[in-house]
Amino acid sequence: MNSKFNALQELGAGEFEHLNGPLLKHLNATAELLKQWGANQTLCDAGLYHAAYGTAGFDTHIVSLNRRKEIANIIGAEAEAIVYLYCSCDRDFVFSQIGLSPIIRFKDRFVDEVFDLTPEQAKQFCELTVANELELAISSKEFLNTHGKGLLNLFAKFSPFITDDANNSIFTILG
Repeated sequence: MNSKFNALQELGAGEFEHLNGPLLKHLNATAELLKQWGANQTLCDAGLYHAAYGTAGFDTHIVSLNRRKEIANIIGAEAEAIVYLYCSCDRDFVFSQIGLSPIIRFKDRFVDEVFDLTPEQAKQFCELTVANELELAISSKEFLNTHGKGLLNLFAKFSPFITDDANNSIFTILG
């Protein structure tokens, strides 16, 4: 992951501040959390780049969408597709859909398109989402106190889509 981390630095990720300090630190810690849960390298790489195009919760982007091919050259096309999916998520729409059926309805905020996630996309998206939010909770008592209960309730709906390690971490970190 070192060359991918260095490439992320070269793209300028080190220049951004996130909720609890440097964005680069958060991105790396999210990837490490996924690795601890036994995620494959593709998902770990997506975790490292998960905010590349900005997110509904963190609109600052490291690179513009017209550089997707460049990101894919660094982390691979499959990991980049996960990054795009994560960044494109209309959280208000998607989070309200989770738990209503075994299929997650997804809304891409960049192109305003709604579609069903495949089972694999659902697993990757949910696992990455949990890793991202739990990393913030680990890094900040204030974040944990403000958002912990809401995340615990939300992640209860994610349970069928995520690994046992992720589920266990939710209850260990959030209560």
